[in-house]
Amino acid sequence: MNLSRLSRPLTAIATLAALSLPASAEVPQVVTDIGITGSLVQQVLGDLGQATVLLPQGGDAHDYQLRPSQARDVADADLVIWVGPGLAPWMQRAVDSLGEGAQSMVLLDLPGTRLIARAGAEAPHDHGGHDHDHDHDHDHDHDHDHDHDHEDHHHGDGHDHGPVDPHARLAPENARNWLDQIAEQLAARDPDNAATYRANAASSSAAIAASGDRIAAQLAPFADRHFVVQHDAYRYFTGSFGLQDAIAVALNDATPPSAARLRQIQTELTAQDVTCAFPEQDHDDRLMRAAIEGTGIRLGAPLDPEGSALATGPGIYLQVLEGIAQGLTDCLSE
Repeated sequence: MNLSRLSRPLTAIATLAALSLPASAEVPQVVTDIGITGSLVQQVLGDLGQATVLLPQGGDAHDYQLRPSQARDVADADLVIWVGPGLAPWMQRAVDSLGEGAQSMVLLDLPGTRLIARAGAEAPHDHGGHDHDHDHDHDHDHDHDHDHDHEDHHHGDGHDHGPVDPHARLAPENARNWLDQIAEQLAARDPDNAATYRANAASSSAAIAASGDRIAAQLAPFADRHFVVQHDAYRYFTGSFGLQDAIAVALNDATPPSAARLRQIQTELTAQDVTCAFPEQDHDDRLMRAAIEGTGIRLGAPLDPEGSALATGPGIYLQVLEGIAQGLTDCLSE
């Protein structure tokens, strides 16, 4: 699958927001969709505020229904930060009902985000304005100079999620880019604390860069290994760390694989020297076991790309990356 060069307009106009806000503003009330988003936002907020995470621990990011109290949290928010409808379609109606003065920030739409196409989809068209470097050279020290003056972008009610793979959070360069832009959004709403937001983002970005370097070194011995995963959620991760793209039992987050897909997987397994198969946290592993039955492929520990087993907090993002890396290492090194 070819990497795309895609950038969409940012929903919120930070420059105009800053002009419309009073000189002294309170710390914004921020609501997020999933724990990983909340982790990044909390790192930028630091001790100044507490981000609200809607998806509970153990919840399914692709299939969730907001409680009435959570819908009110969204309606009362100053800023809603979420991955986008491709990952969390259940957020769309609540976001569409945001009150006057509130903003929605879609991470996948942010300029500078490295995006790839969904498996089986055509590469997204280039919307212009942002040229993304997709080379995997493990250079984690990127400077981000972003223009936040963009037109509003609205998603339709049909939830056409388009050709983009929504798991972009598993590329650490994307997370670092988002930290910078989250800081700028918060700074626009709360100028008194702008320096703190930017310093927090810089500190967190450096921590992610350092972790990325460690993970790259840890996974380097397995660059030529082939492995199987529960669903197609890891291509940002494998691309960032120089691994072979994993064979996915399910290509879609919400739809189980067909019998034809399982036969295709078994054909791929016999054609490649596959070492390990990895089920996924909170998903039944019976399909995975059926796919590898009789092959001699080792079953690794479940991976957790959404951090669904982790308690909400600022540390989730690095725990997810490092957890995937350790799970791969434990099985592939045997």
